[in-house]
Amino acid sequence: MANEARGAARQAAGNEWLERLARFGMIGYGVTHLLVGWIALQLAFGKAAKEGDQSGAFKTLADGPLGKFLLVAVAIGLAAMVLWQVLEAAVGHTEDTGKERVFERVASVFKAGFYAYLAFKAVQVLQGSGKSSGDQQQQTTGTVLESTGGRWIVGLVGLAVAIIGAGLVWYGVTKRFEKHLKTGQMDAKVRKTTRGLGVSGYAAKGTVYGVVGILVLTAAVNYDPGKSRGLDQALHTLAEQPAGDFLLIAVALGLVAYGAFCFAQAKYRKV
Repeated sequence: MANEARGAARQAAGNEWLERLARFGMIGYGVTHLLVGWIALQLAFGKAAKEGDQSGAFKTLADGPLGKFLLVAVAIGLAAMVLWQVLEAAVGHTEDTGKERVFERVASVFKAGFYAYLAFKAVQVLQGSGKSSGDQQQQTTGTVLESTGGRWIVGLVGLAVAIIGAGLVWYGVTKRFEKHLKTGQMDAKVRKTTRGLGVSGYAAKGTVYGVVGILVLTAAVNYDPGKSRGLDQALHTLAEQPAGDFLLIAVALGLVAYGAFCFAQAKYRKV
């Protein structure tokens, strides 16, 4: 039975339509990062009207021409990416061996969960949900802090997110992402451009996640759920630092670079 299940999973993983949907989802994921980067740039110049997180990005998309249609398409693409990562966790990453394959499969589990969360947020925006991601995260943090051992739980979550942020920076700087790309199909110029987008994009994402993790840790130490409002608060925190506008602009451009990198993945990612 186990062999039959693995065989069925491999057959599903090789489905042409699933691959197309996953690549379409990468485009939607890229659009999300472009919009978050745009909101961050507006924040740097004091003009941001929406939260600088995925919900704000989805609301920005929904308010544009054909916005609801495009948001539905993004949600479908993200759902396809969930299925793709579930299959990767089950039978994928065959190019890796030993501990590295185990690590990649575990990472796929977390990616599937994150893409599912984004798809859920997209559906919420389509349904006109008024509560922001920051409000929801603050409320959840407050509830956990009031429970037995809640400060430890929140602190461990913050530490984990900060470590993920550091890992993303390392992943980008060491160009580990290239092993997932069909670099043999790229000419020299495309390969160089894609590499640059990946390095700067992962560095920006890692920086933001690192700040988010530190803020969650701060919420646990100070017993202050208001410090835990996710990506939007991380961007505001960067803006409040010395030379914060320049730092925020750099991070915003890095997020835009990651969005462009997602477009390159849509074509060259090994699926």
